[in-house]
Amino acid sequence: MPPSSPGPHPRAGAAYVTKRSFKSPHCRHAAPRRTSPRPDVQPGREGTTPAWHFTSRRRAGRSAWRRSCSSSIPQRRPRALSGETVRYARERHGDGAARFAEDRRPIETELKREQLETGTGVCRSLSRLADEVRRGRDAAARAAGEAGAAIAALATSPVAVRSSLTPTRRYRRMSDAYALTADEQLTCGCHVHVNVGSPDEGAAVLDRIRPWLPPLLALSANSPFWQGADSGYDSWRQQVWGRWPSTGPTELFGSAETYRATVDALLETGALIDEGMVYFDARLSRHYPTVEIRVADVCLHAGDTVLLAALIRALVETAARAWRAGEPPAPVRTDLLRLAMWRASRSGLRGDLVHPVSRRAAPARAVVGALLDHVAPALDRAGDLSAASALLDAVFERGNGAQVQRAVYSRTRDVTAVVSDAVARTRAA
Repeated sequence: MPPSSPGPHPRAGAAYVTKRSFKSPHCRHAAPRRTSPRPDVQPGREGTTPAWHFTSRRRAGRSAWRRSCSSSIPQRRPRALSGETVRYARERHGDGAARFAEDRRPIETELKREQLETGTGVCRSLSRLADEVRRGRDAAARAAGEAGAAIAALATSPVAVRSSLTPTRRYRRMSDAYALTADEQLTCGCHVHVNVGSPDEGAAVLDRIRPWLPPLLALSANSPFWQGADSGYDSWRQQVWGRWPSTGPTELFGSAETYRATVDALLETGALIDEGMVYFDARLSRHYPTVEIRVADVCLHAGDTVLLAALIRALVETAARAWRAGEPPAPVRTDLLRLAMWRASRSGLRGDLVHPVSRRAAPARAVVGALLDHVAPALDRAGDLSAASALLDAVFERGNGAQVQRAVYSRTRDVTAVVSDAVARTRAA
């Protein structure tokens, strides 16, 4: 990762840096309703169903859950408390904005009032990122606690919930324009930003990372339940998110000029209310000199968020080096990329994925192993190969978030127990 100082993201048009740094993922988290922040993914946005923010960058979100009792079983329901949580954070840390302690990391509201979004500063090392992710989750949890809630890094709510809109002008426009699609977007993802040297390098990176994004979703998948039932998918969030009109993989761009022309053409259709709704799987940031990778669920475990950022930064570095060496991107069809993402959403790490090189079905462990091999030189140059390998081993030993949630449900037959377990894991070291 390139050296850079923590703090606000650089503005678009600022001088580009040549070394790769990332900002912790933006994460969204879900919050409990009164009738329950995102891990790095406030678990992505760790937030509404939790989501977190990172800079590579990631977003994280967490769900906040209020505890009440019916007979002897504690109930967990997402609560519309994001505004209250942000207010408590603002009152605690002052300066007119919700911030994380001395590092001034933002806690923000999102589309739904059951979500929070958190973020890190620009990080030069995995150890710094891990520290910021964990402290961000703790800060959001403390603020939610003052509002009478807890946060859970979950990408969808395990319990049935009717979510409520955050009443901003933009979100009202989205609700009016997209109807049920917007109404059901209580989902939390993790977005990672990685700096690039120029817009053309950014477009070249987007072209070269396309086949490698589905394994990232499989690793992070953390949304098996929807409205109180098992969806059969490891990442149901990806299916819900895919209803927006501009989501998914893209064709090869070839240049920043073509990327810009593509975005302009989408906006000219009138189907998007603004450029912020260009929801490609990976895109050039409008505000910072970065590429933003947006495919992941908010991660249940903080360490998985760190792993995700390490792999993404190395993937960007690998792609940029290939571009500078004159190596062309793989001419993979968009329909095949979409199918590969569906496969990762459906089975996560439990079954086959589409191999990024052979384009054929292969066991998930083999596909993720191919990803690690692909980026290993970049990880090694950054001094991250050993740490990333250990984090990856931990995921396969324990399972991704979806597997952990299902294991809890298998033992308890109770989705509220899944929430309780997630609350504990969200703040665990």
